[in-house]
Amino acid sequence: MRGVLTGFAVIAVVVATGYVVGRRGRLGPEGRQVLTRLAFHVATPALLFTTLARADLSVLLSGRLLVTALSMAIVAGAFAAVGAVRRWGVGRTTIGALCSGYVNAGNLGIPIAVYVLGDASLVAPVLLFQQVLVTPIALTVLDLSLGGERKPLWQRLTTPLRNPMAVGSLSGVAVAAAGWTVPGPVLAPLTLIGDMSVPAVLLAFGISLCGSSLPGRGGDRSAVVLSASLKSLVQPLAAWVLAVGVFGLRGTAVFEVVVTSALPAAQNLFTYASRYRVAENLARDSILLSTVASVPVLVAVAALLG
Repeated sequence: MRGVLTGFAVIAVVVATGYVVGRRGRLGPEGRQVLTRLAFHVATPALLFTTLARADLSVLLSGRLLVTALSMAIVAGAFAAVGAVRRWGVGRTTIGALCSGYVNAGNLGIPIAVYVLGDASLVAPVLLFQQVLVTPIALTVLDLSLGGERKPLWQRLTTPLRNPMAVGSLSGVAVAAAGWTVPGPVLAPLTLIGDMSVPAVLLAFGISLCGSSLPGRGGDRSAVVLSASLKSLVQPLAAWVLAVGVFGLRGTAVFEVVVTSALPAAQNLFTYASRYRVAENLARDSILLSTVASVPVLVAVAALLG
């Protein structure tokens, strides 16, 4: 229980700081946009590179990851199906699908893995999977669907190679796969820059709450409620069904995959929405609602399966 509360307390304090900064106008009218661009173009790519360059890529082959990946696909597919029927558009549907299944494996998943599961490496497979596969695909879809005029074929095919998030992830994977060791003088400044990523995202998220209406209101209400419900309730339930009924997992293994799937939507999804200027309210409200809802869900999971 302590791990769940500790993880949420850290996030809450930083987001609240961003809210206060925004209310007082300390960063000016463009403060949120500057923080978002800093995270998207500089800090997060550096964080992805330094994380993946030192990672053990064999964890991507774990059976537990397959359970989480399938549960993610189920809820994202459900949102995409509803989005297609309701004609919400490619960009909005992509952001909503991400908020429905993309778990906060970094700044919240790591402390929960340490204090609840007892091993920070247990979230590494999900972190790698999302950074290496899900993020490049989703950002490529956003690039292609929101790029305005039709791009030449070669530009479409090379879209992932021109996205800073994808470049950071794929470069880190290449270094890890080759078995190279990044020299200390090169790694140290990249690590320092990457350390700005999570605080910048959380501060920008807090600033965005200034003057905002309560989540789940307005034109995005149905999409927000659907996304938050899929993330907070359906995904952990789907993970439990898959783990027990399909993969035959038992005991601690089931607890671990359900806890991982019950993590709320990641804050960096708001960075993507802000960067592409699509479904920003949907991303913000879905993240906020899923984060609040995940507290009792994680406590219940810990009580029932822990």
